[in-house]
Amino acid sequence: MAKLLLLSTACSALVAPPQRSLTKLQAATLEQIDSIPTPAFGRTFGDDTSKFKAAILHYGATLDRGQGFNPTSGEQYKDRMENAIGAVEALCKAGGAPNVTPEKLQGRWELVFSSVPHGIFRSSPFFEAIYDSYAKVGKPDKAELFFKLHELQTMSFGASKIGRVEQTIDPDNGMLYSNFDTQIFSLTALPIIGFWKLLPTFGGCVVTASKMVVNGATLDLEVDYTTAKPVEGLSGLGEWVWDIKVPVGFVWKLLPWNNGPPTCSIEQVYLDEDVRVAKDSSGQYFVYARPV
Repeated sequence: MAKLLLLSTACSALVAPPQRSLTKLQAATLEQIDSIPTPAFGRTFGDDTSKFKAAILHYGATLDRGQGFNPTSGEQYKDRMENAIGAVEALCKAGGAPNVTPEKLQGRWELVFSSVPHGIFRSSPFFEAIYDSYAKVGKPDKAELFFKLHELQTMSFGASKIGRVEQTIDPDNGMLYSNFDTQIFSLTALPIIGFWKLLPTFGGCVVTASKMVVNGATLDLEVDYTTAKPVEGLSGLGEWVWDIKVPVGFVWKLLPWNNGPPTCSIEQVYLDEDVRVAKDSSGQYFVYARPV
């Protein structure tokens, strides 16, 4: 009996194990990738306001605060920009007429999205004053051309790049400070030939100080001066730069768009503890959030 058991075990060892059936996988085509079912955004949010805010932050991130869509370079992401603007307008509608108070305005706000077509630098009251100056004489198209040319001149070939954009509101002293970090020669190399930087990166934070009057939901601004300050981790031009304070009112009289003092009005169309939506006289939106 023992011999039969050993013989049976030996024969079983000689029998090849059954082969597993393999499932052949096939990569999806580009058309099939686009058709893969995707759950709709916002299912986890309990109210529409939170859903709209999250959508704006999403588009702000994927569009680099709005810079990703530029009609000068092409119409790509136009649908995303339109959806982002739709989310901003839906948030404003859901919030109703904002209760704008100095207490709600006070402090720092960072730009997370803008609908402007040529450069988020337009959040600065200086550039807003340029638009309003041309608009007052019925030539807003000239302002738009100026913004387009300014962007082409400063952003070409990696010559300049805009970093953090911020506004600090001081209602007690009637001032609004607009800051944006700028990097000069952030990416400069010889295409294809070289992969090293030709020029060092430097820059700083451009500060525009404006006198402010809160008029209901509107901020009436008059640009006072422009200066600069260093940005930690970014090389500057030298200490002498930080001491320069340019009186915009005096220089403004020498500029071609001069039509009275450098003033502009920005309407607050949404305001709560975390998010502020401003709308300029050209109809463009600027969405700010409290710093995390």
